[in-house]
Amino acid sequence: MLDSNLKAQVKTYLENVTQPIELVASLDESAKSEEMLDLLEDIAGLSDKITLIGRDDEGRKPSFLISRAGTDIGVRFAGLPMGHEFNSLILALLHVGGHPSKTAPEVVEQIEALDGDYTFETYFSLSCQNCPDVVQALNLMSALNPRIKHTAIDGALFQDEVESRQVMAVPAIYLNGEPFAQGRMTLEQILAKLDTGAAERTAAKLKDKEAFDVLVIGGGPAGAAAAIYAARKGIRTGVAAERFGGQVLDTMGIENFISMAHTEGPKLAAALESHVKDYAVDIMNLQRAEKLIPAKTPGGLVEVQLASGAALKARTVILSTGARWRQMNVPGEDAYRNKGVAYCPHCDGPLFKGKRVAVIGGGNSGVEAAIDLAGIVAHVTLIEFDARLRADQVLQTKLASLNNVTIITSALTSEVHGDGAKVVGLSYKDRTTEEFHRIDLDGIFVQIGLVPNTEWLKGTVVLSPRGEIEIDARGQTSLPGVFAAGDATTVPYKQIIIAMGEGSKAALSAFDYLIRLPQAEETAAA
Repeated sequence: MLDSNLKAQVKTYLENVTQPIELVASLDESAKSEEMLDLLEDIAGLSDKITLIGRDDEGRKPSFLISRAGTDIGVRFAGLPMGHEFNSLILALLHVGGHPSKTAPEVVEQIEALDGDYTFETYFSLSCQNCPDVVQALNLMSALNPRIKHTAIDGALFQDEVESRQVMAVPAIYLNGEPFAQGRMTLEQILAKLDTGAAERTAAKLKDKEAFDVLVIGGGPAGAAAAIYAARKGIRTGVAAERFGGQVLDTMGIENFISMAHTEGPKLAAALESHVKDYAVDIMNLQRAEKLIPAKTPGGLVEVQLASGAALKARTVILSTGARWRQMNVPGEDAYRNKGVAYCPHCDGPLFKGKRVAVIGGGNSGVEAAIDLAGIVAHVTLIEFDARLRADQVLQTKLASLNNVTIITSALTSEVHGDGAKVVGLSYKDRTTEEFHRIDLDGIFVQIGLVPNTEWLKGTVVLSPRGEIEIDARGQTSLPGVFAAGDATTVPYKQIIIAMGEGSKAALSAFDYLIRLPQAEETAAA
């Protein structure tokens, strides 16, 4: 199952196992069970602390339990954890085997202190770049607290469960048999849902923080670059982010990041966070900004109020809140989100194997999505508003070569149809004839661009008609001491590498602003 190079790598990792592990397999006569047995035999052969023992009575087959011998600690995989989930398998072996996590000590204590019995199930797909974060978080919690159990389930392999539970987007998390959450979640976000007092305790700590020289709002490429450049100047720097990594976390393949032929969004986001942590930057994750209060006078303190109720103050602020997927804003879209309406073809595509889907949008993202989905689903209908596709010609040529794709241009999607539980079709208007048409479908993937995350800034800084923060060549906004960078601004071409450059420039501009100020005020505007 594992080639010699991969075996050598895994063997090195498994040298960190300190507690005996049992791999308990639940198999049937299927080909997937044979593959799983080969995988487990390979792993057991790489460490004298790992034992493969017979079949258990688990209902899901093929599956296996990773158990710390003689204890109630363990995690289960239903399906083969390869692809994006192979790292989840290795980490589960290490953590169940007693190797300490790199998680902050206070978070570990919070997990160990959870009082309750929690049985989690997570449906994932092997092509989903968002799923490993959830799987690894819940596996770690299971390894730290014996009252927490977790099973990671390959939705493509257990289609009957997916159908019966109407799982149409991954990761989909169930707790004690009931829906708990859907979509990417960090360990801290999961804990916040379980430990209801955590947010209040965090807000209390934030209120006591001293004013920053530079406060960055947003943790995507622009925010990370701004934080690094500011911290390197030796000034007090903080980052408040709703989720560190931003939209990069939702990006599958990145092939235009200069000096790197190929990487994936989650890997780049992890590298960004690691780089920021190399410096004395105060990272405040899971914090959503809700209001910006300008300084009373130039050089005074700007205040940023957070959804948690806390407020942070700084001599300068860099706004890098990024953007999010644009929605169609048609009847039925909200009602059937994650019930057939999806925004990540890589994550959710495998759940529509053999079915009929539509892709909305004829730019690069839409055409790439249609090409990817065509290899999984029965048929793809691509719907584009303009009279022609806007994607690069090489992508259009590839799309045209596929025999299970229909392209409809000059079409305005007008409604999403459902049966109360899931999507069953959509309607669109032919912009040439003004006639309406209906297509029967099982899923709709929306790929129509981005909208800036700037609603909270209306009436405070000048925004463009599209809602972007207006900035000058130095990243300065309409407010003194408040700068902006990245996809939330009027800078054209929303690209990762451009956002990083803009974030760096904004930090340098903020530093230049600070050193030219007279003695700063100590209070913010009321």
